[in-house]
Amino acid sequence: MDALIVLTLAAALLTWPTATASRRLAALTGPPRRVFRPPRPNTALLALASALLGGVLLGVGGAIAGAIGGAVGWRYARSRQRLRQRTAAVEDLAETVRSLVSELRAGAHPVAAAESVAVDAPSSGAEAMRAIAAAARMGGDVEQAVREPLFADVAHAWALAQRHGLPLADVLAAVVRDLDQRVRFARQVHARMVGPRTSAAVLACLPVVGVALGQLMGANPFRTLSGTTAGQALLVMGVGLMCVGLLWSGRLTRQAALP
Repeated sequence: MDALIVLTLAAALLTWPTATASRRLAALTGPPRRVFRPPRPNTALLALASALLGGVLLGVGGAIAGAIGGAVGWRYARSRQRLRQRTAAVEDLAETVRSLVSELRAGAHPVAAAESVAVDAPSSGAEAMRAIAAAARMGGDVEQAVREPLFADVAHAWALAQRHGLPLADVLAAVVRDLDQRVRFARQVHARMVGPRTSAAVLACLPVVGVALGQLMGANPFRTLSGTTAGQALLVMGVGLMCVGLLWSGRLTRQAALP
């Protein structure tokens, strides 16, 4: 039986494909196919697409108005998305620090606790925890080791506890309470701003609804907007004023963004 196993292993090693064989196989099958992936949307791409659509429908003025509307609409949507991502990141940070506090109060060494928390933390939190653990293990500056801006308070609390001999778990628990309060306050204000934000969006869309109703009633405003110089100028001015109002209302309702 042992001889059979040895012969089988020897035959496997003899038939193992070499690098030359792999290159020949790749040459026979051809280069790997490139899968088409559409470009990620951005401000320039959305502005160009909106300009093309507006130019087809309403001429040169429609192209300009479409470019302005597409760029402003995309930036407005991106700002809302960044606010949600910021809130979620602060929540993840609070959960990571809460786990660190639990490890410390269970009696774990601070370096071991940070390394243990880094295993289950999100990517940014895991990197920051490993940097803090490495700096603390080597006796370096913890605040200089952390590159993630969200973890600056954690690193400062860690350094403060080490410098003055304070209980690290208690200092980090205070940081967790502050993070929870910030998230709670931001969510409350965000919920209260839903009504004003919706009203601003409805007011911004009213001119479009008016033009559509005029077209349905037979007034044919599209012909005026696309076929006359005054209509083209009014179209660009109207869309520009709508976008300014949307951006200004968005700025007013985003004052509760997390710092």
